[in-house]
Amino acid sequence: MEGLNLSSINQSTSRPELIDFEGISMVRYFTDEWEKVQKFQARPDDILIATYPKAGTTWVSYILELLYFHNTLPESQTSLPIFIRVPFLEAVFPEMPTGVELADKLPTTPRLIKTHLPVQLVPKSFWEQNCKVIYVARNAKDNAVSYFHFSRMVNLLPEPGNWNTFLQNFMDEKMVFGPWYDHVSGYWEKKQTYSNLHYMFFEDMVENTGREVEQLCSFLGLSTPAEEKERITKGVHFDAMKQNDMTNYSTFSHMDFKISPFMRKGKVGDWKNHFTVAQNEQFDEHYWRKMKNTTLQFHTEI
Repeated sequence: MEGLNLSSINQSTSRPELIDFEGISMVRYFTDEWEKVQKFQARPDDILIATYPKAGTTWVSYILELLYFHNTLPESQTSLPIFIRVPFLEAVFPEMPTGVELADKLPTTPRLIKTHLPVQLVPKSFWEQNCKVIYVARNAKDNAVSYFHFSRMVNLLPEPGNWNTFLQNFMDEKMVFGPWYDHVSGYWEKKQTYSNLHYMFFEDMVENTGREVEQLCSFLGLSTPAEEKERITKGVHFDAMKQNDMTNYSTFSHMDFKISPFMRKGKVGDWKNHFTVAQNEQFDEHYWRKMKNTTLQFHTEI
């Protein structure tokens, strides 16, 4: 990554406006190179990590990286941040290579690529090449809280306002990458017809990371030795990743860590510290209306 000076990127980028794009809310940082994103040529061994923002993307990315490259790429784990090693496909951030450019230049096999795009906007080549897709879903309440704090500290998203405003926008589906409800349900429906999609839940990962690593290995056809899996499970513990400068985004200059850390709590049930009783009742009523036609079930506590 010659010429990539992450520390020099201007912190004062003004916040973008929400735009309506292909039927969902977006900002230009994810649409500016849209044609190149849609024409991206996936390879059959690519692995796409898909999530709604703040649902465990970096966590799963790091698990996959360790499963595949723990023994072969140790130097990159200590010198290149994860947002370079696992490119964000649709990202077009100031003074950085685009996600497509980073993905095209990835030296690894398989290439690990992440996206927040809803299922209908994923480049067709991933489906045509029958790529493995790993989707991580997080319960709506915790996801909303995490997305709120993230929006406060990253200047590539619209101004979030206060918690009350943000939660209302979440329910009104005015979120970058579209409504949470459609996002999680869209991939859930896709899984019924596309066998190479592994659907995971953030809450299951918190409850038993080792079991989820085991299931990932099974889905990916990896015969990782038990002691290696154990080492990986320890290495991806939230506190370990929060301290790791290559996974905690501390070198990504569009974030203000004085407002909030990128990796904040990683817990299930933090929503209880944010929702008022009235907000919770209103949210529940709205939630069941939106989710009544899906078999998808979430835990809001463990």
